[in-house]
Amino acid sequence: MPRLALYALVVCVLAVTAAVVSFVQGSLLGIIWVLIAGLSSNMVWFYVRKQRMEAAAEAR
Repeated sequence: MPRLALYALVVCVLAVTAAVVSFVQGSLLGIIWVLIAGLSSNMVWFYVRKQRMEAAAEAR
């Protein structure tokens, strides 16, 4: 897994945790954390897919 994908995965997990804590405390700030989690999860999939495509291109 590429390094940037790992960083984005860590950000995603932390954002989900922050969203849960915010919602438990009754804060609507959790909505922002959910959006950040969604963005970072898309980044994870992008970098993983990019690495797979590059590896497939090199194998040809």
